[in-house]
Amino acid sequence: MSEAASRSERGAEDRPALRRLTGLSGEQFAREHWGDRPLLTRSPGGFADLFSAEAVDELIARRALRTPFVRMAKEGTVLSPSLFTSSGGTGAEVGDQLDSAKVLAQLAAGATLVLQGLHRTWGPIGDFTRALVADLGHPAQVNAYITPASSRGFDPHYDTHDVFVLQIAGTKRWSIHEPVHPHPLADQPWTDHRDAVAAAAEGAPHIDQVFEPGDVLYLPRGWLHSAVAQGGTSIHLTIGLRATTRQDLLRTLLERAGEDPELRRSLALGVDYTDPASLAADLAATVAAAHALLHRAAVDDVARSLHRAHAEATRPAPVRPLATLDALAELDADTLLTWRDALTERIEEGEQEIRIHLRTATVTLPAEAAPAVRALHAAPQGAGALPGLDAESSLVVSRRLLREGVVVPL
Repeated sequence: MSEAASRSERGAEDRPALRRLTGLSGEQFAREHWGDRPLLTRSPGGFADLFSAEAVDELIARRALRTPFVRMAKEGTVLSPSLFTSSGGTGAEVGDQLDSAKVLAQLAAGATLVLQGLHRTWGPIGDFTRALVADLGHPAQVNAYITPASSRGFDPHYDTHDVFVLQIAGTKRWSIHEPVHPHPLADQPWTDHRDAVAAAAEGAPHIDQVFEPGDVLYLPRGWLHSAVAQGGTSIHLTIGLRATTRQDLLRTLLERAGEDPELRRSLALGVDYTDPASLAADLAATVAAAHALLHRAAVDDVARSLHRAHAEATRPAPVRPLATLDALAELDADTLLTWRDALTERIEEGEQEIRIHLRTATVTLPAEAAPAVRALHAAPQGAGALPGLDAESSLVVSRRLLREGVVVPL
């Protein structure tokens, strides 16, 4: 039983986080926008439940954020961390902690504050990001940009990942231009095309709008953008999507080249690298062997490789260690357990055992526990009444899955 198969019951259109951002079904968003065309959505409901000016002050004043979880920029130039960080005093002497007074001074002087990795440091954003990753199937991370009125954070540029921009507070004018290098990869930054980007940014924009709280912009990688805060301080979230690409598929396939003896062969003796003709025969043989390798490639093998990469790039909902220890000590038949949210796992059922492959471990249980695992994967269950097991075995399985962080108490 694969993760994709076991979760397909929710339906292709049941993507609530994506629908909240776009107002579209998953199928329509995929057909008309994903990876290709920007989308501006006016969302009057706003996102106060995810982030706010009060949340910014909380993070700056009380959470002792450290670089690289924070940076600042002014008129397109990244500031030295020494201008907004300092030691936390006795017991916290490390000098890379955010200094609230320094941040205030830089904001008052027109600098932009960037709070990075908010999916790791702010609970509501972490919860929403996990839901969005489940909808999209691609890893995501979240930054916040806090920009004083009339200030410009960064020059026109493109990103090498797709983004959703959520306007949280204030207003900001965004200028969006067509790509000069469509679908750029991570190692193809905008600075490689600096002159073309600057020239394109002088032309007529594809989108030129003032964003207000609740507005959402989907921007595929490669689209040029810049923004200037309007009245008051602007706060927006940028959800960056590290999409898996077809190049990743090809790279995954080519990683298996070492299994083929023809692709392990040495090039011809006496090869002359200054003469392309001397490489022709080996190149033709390589292409033929690679073609045969691609035809032999199993979709399951490729999927397993990509699953490992996805698991490494994402994180499930955190467990609460002390609460879990208490739950283990007090576990009884009436304890309700649920599958850990956004756990990236692969489940394999065999004749003798069922294996739950996690990012850092594999949990192995007897085959008779398979109905119990499937039931927990689908919906909350009582620890002492798992399908297919007697009461005692049910508690044993529940205790094991709870201790391994596969399930959590409700």
